[in-house]
Amino acid sequence: MKNPFMSIFMSAVNRAAGPARAQATAAVKRETVKSARQLTTAWINAVLPPVAAPRKNKRPEK
Repeated sequence: MKNPFMSIFMSAVNRAAGPARAQATAAVKRETVKSARQLTTAWINAVLPPVAAPRKNKRPEK
């Protein structure tokens, strides 16, 4: 025979755990993307040094 109190308790626990699991998963995904982006940038900068931005003229052209 099933225990109704245990069933109610487990339902409440699962209801609370769902959003917490979703937030944890989203945080891990964000960190993974951030790390991959940093690694890619580091490799690109190591292979191809960054190019200096063109300088703007202080005086307008005539």
